[in-house]
Amino acid sequence: MNNFNKVDFDCHISMKFLLLMISAFYKHLRWLKTLSRVTPFCAVKCNDSRASVNTLAAIGTGFDCASKTEIQLAQSLGVPPERIIYANSWKQMCQIKYAASNGLMKVTRAHLKAKLVLRLATDDSKAACHLSVKSGATVKTSRLLLEQEKELKIDVIGVTSHTGSGCTDPETFMQAVLDARCVFDMGAELGFSMHLLDNGGGFPGPEDTKLKSEELTSVIKLALDKYFPSDSGMRIIAEPAFMLAINIIEQTNSDDEDESNEQTFMYYVNDRIYGSFNCILYDHAHVKPLLQKRPNPDEKYYSFSIWGPMCDGLDQIIEYCNLPEMHVGDWMLFENMGAYTVAAASTFNGFQRPMIYHEIQNHDFPLEVKDTLPMSCAQESGMDFPPAACASASINV
Repeated sequence: MNNFNKVDFDCHISMKFLLLMISAFYKHLRWLKTLSRVTPFCAVKCNDSRASVNTLAAIGTGFDCASKTEIQLAQSLGVPPERIIYANSWKQMCQIKYAASNGLMKVTRAHLKAKLVLRLATDDSKAACHLSVKSGATVKTSRLLLEQEKELKIDVIGVTSHTGSGCTDPETFMQAVLDARCVFDMGAELGFSMHLLDNGGGFPGPEDTKLKSEELTSVIKLALDKYFPSDSGMRIIAEPAFMLAINIIEQTNSDDEDESNEQTFMYYVNDRIYGSFNCILYDHAHVKPLLQKRPNPDEKYYSFSIWGPMCDGLDQIIEYCNLPEMHVGDWMLFENMGAYTVAAASTFNGFQRPMIYHEIQNHDFPLEVKDTLPMSCAQESGMDFPPAACASASINV
């Protein structure tokens, strides 16, 4: 990110691209340091690029898979069944049978020896995306479900929940752990031997979110120590789940100037709402551009909006922002653009998905970690290790 202004972009390049910085997965090590009792199981749907999954697998991450295809991807990279949870609440019979035949234990009635995880609803009112409206049982309903599962001789081994994507209230995570404790106690009364707690997702991603990861991890650690102490024998997992560079392809002046007659601009770039910027539609994201060229201290700033190239009036990436004047061929950078955008991008209007380039910064890994990591996917693919570049995904628009 800090080196974006040093990156030499070929002015003749017109295609958009993503630069996947493998060094971003250093956050995995920070997670293990702050929440040592909680094993991260990353959602494959967050970024299903083979290099991304391969890198996470190499450093010991588990995977939250939602389909047969995602299970196959993880297993093709050598991920063992015990590091995969089939966490989709709505499963087709054929997908359940595939999971069962490949050693996965989180399935339903099509697998007679199923090991089930009960999903709890949470108060996701402070989240950007509400998931409990579709998935999860209340604590009261959970007892009825456990009683029915006991009668049917179905084995329930744990509890999972999801506070909703982009949750900004740490108390929601605390309450989710407390609710899980209640369900574990119910299960014990009914004779279940429950030993798996899945804290689910909803964790903050970008560093500028309202809820900082340090604040959240301290709350979760406190809740786990109180309700699931380290001597309880509990296996605890969680599902924590981005940079983009674009090139200006057209600049126009807006007819709507404000009362001060300030000049305004409309910039058109070659990626779009239905492409890498689908997070604006689906996740209510507010993206912020960075510039490759560092502005001069006395440079004048103007009002501008950014638009994609599609024949759709909704294809607006930024409604209003202040930046120095830019020209066709200049580059912008958008951080944190990989998670849940690469997999969800479409080719609507005939615009193709961006190419992805993988990069790794050796200096970002401590020596003791570097010595134990397998050869990176970048090396396996024959890529060289260049000097440190922008740590993110890049798109030429």
